Amino acid sequence: MCAGDDTTCPHYELHYRQFKEALDQERRSFMKSAFAAAGGAAAWGGGVSLVTPGMARAAAAQMPAKRSYHHLPATADTVHWGYFSKKLKPQVEIDSGDFITIETLTHHAADDLERMVKGDPGAESVYLWTKDKKGVNRRGAGPEDASLFGRGAGEGLGVHICTGPVFVRGAEPGDVLEVRIVDVAPRPCANPKFSGKAFGSNAAAWWGFHYKDLITEPKPREVITIYEVDATGTRNWAQAVYNFQWTPQTDPFGVVHKTIDYPGVPVDHATVKENHGILKGVRIPIRPHFGVIGLAPKEADIVDSIPPSYTGGNIDNWRIGKGATMYYPVAVEGALLSAGDPHASQGDSEMCGTAIECSLTGTFQLILHKKADLAGTPLEQLDYPMLETQNEWLVHGFSFANYLTELGPKAQSEIYSKSSVDLALRDAFRKMRHFLMTTKKLTEDEAISLITVGCDFGITQVVDGNWGVHAVIRKDIFAGVTA
Repeated sequence: MCAGDDTTCPHYELHYRQFKEALDQERRSFMKSAFAAAGGAAAWGGGVSLVTPGMARAAAAQMPAKRSYHHLPATADTVHWGYFSKKLKPQVEIDSGDFITIETLTHHAADDLERMVKGDPGAESVYLWTKDKKGVNRRGAGPEDASLFGRGAGEGLGVHICTGPVFVRGAEPGDVLEVRIVDVAPRPCANPKFSGKAFGSNAAAWWGFHYKDLITEPKPREVITIYEVDATGTRNWAQAVYNFQWTPQTDPFGVVHKTIDYPGVPVDHATVKENHGILKGVRIPIRPHFGVIGLAPKEADIVDSIPPSYTGGNIDNWRIGKGATMYYPVAVEGALLSAGDPHASQGDSEMCGTAIECSLTGTFQLILHKKADLAGTPLEQLDYPMLETQNEWLVHGFSFANYLTELGPKAQSEIYSKSSVDLALRDAFRKMRHFLMTTKKLTEDEAISLITVGCDFGITQVVDGNWGVHAVIRKDIFAGVTA
């Protein structure tokens, strides 16, 4: 159905007006809540946001007088599959302060095409794959000619369907891009058989942390679990529909995939056994978020979408959802933001390999903070992706803070054999120490003590090549601090 994005629709003008009105209402709600939060800054002493009043004024001075709204659909023409690149042509150019709605598709929709692709023109264009044609040919950062493994163009060395990139006018290396997540909604199933529902896939796959620790036969095995989500917003939990064990799948080009080794391979359900009635009575709380939001790195022309790094990417933190704000260091002109890997829900660690991979649509406000305006502010020297919620600040540590630089020419292959939780924990500690010493002006000894008694560390993920640990500190810890 047209959502204000199909100019051939006979009711396009009405649908577009409804879309703009809904977006404007959401924007007003967001700005109202942000204003209320800012009003509480005095009570917290240290301020509710990393953006100081001076930074806000400087950023506002760079914005056009009128905010614009943009809509970026997910189609075969607007996505790049499995990689980031500073060479990609922008899909849209926006000004700082503008709002943009971005449609994102899960790269696991082919696990159940009937529920996650059928009847959806955008998804169908992306997932198109016949013996003669693929809607999106390159899937990953590997060679186009599949000369490494014979899997397909891109070799699956990078798996996420990323919508974008978005070019932010005026963005330059050294700046910081503030990304406010205004809204997140599931993409409704377009198949009339499943009206009002959305679906997602969880893959317990060969790259999962659990894979070599199975206790029941057959071993090893990969298992897909399909979950149902209420797309109307009435129900805030997901439930399992069925699961099946992966069997060798032959793609339309004739390549056999014994394991889940290439994204978008259509599963022939005549070759698998669907087990229904699983996880009876279990309700999974919905936590819609984006596993991937990131800017283009500068170090290589094509970068695998799987390992996260200093410009963000595949962080896989369930807290990166509605109401949260992310801060990213800009590495290339225009920032080149892309979003993808949408999740209905996930626990810390993403243990078995994926979350509930479910297509989502997000609305964002992008605000540019120029390098010249960052001196003496909490965002000065920010060289990693940082998350802010209404109540917490959170830093993301990785096994290698910038693996593309630290591991040299073979970084994109070596990262998969060199990661550890120990390294990620140390990086998270160092980033939190730096944050407290610079933002809160603590001594190193004060920061270390506070980290130990007031900071929570969690395992973000252990499946993305560059493993992640996050460090969380509550804002109200500083309630007694005076200006």
